[in-house]
Amino acid sequence: MKQLTVRGFDDELSDAIRGLARREGISLNKAALRLLRKGAGLADGSEGRARVGSSLDHLIGTWTQEQVDELNEALQEFEKIDEELWQ
Repeated sequence: MKQLTVRGFDDELSDAIRGLARREGISLNKAALRLLRKGAGLADGSEGRARVGSSLDHLIGTWTQEQVDELNEALQEFEKIDEELWQ
């Protein structure tokens, strides 16, 4: 992976990058890369996450991977089949 040094971030751009990182639970580097790719008209390279859209995220929020894992762990109980009920 290549590195690039970018200087001259104004407060507005810095706030946008930090805000994205905070909302998405990602590093500043990943947030900056995501915004650069979007600005360049390239596909979102966010580790292959399938996502329908993000236009309502500011209203409904997003989940961190830790929250997703916690929910999936809680739902595992519902994946079990009670063999006695199926006889």
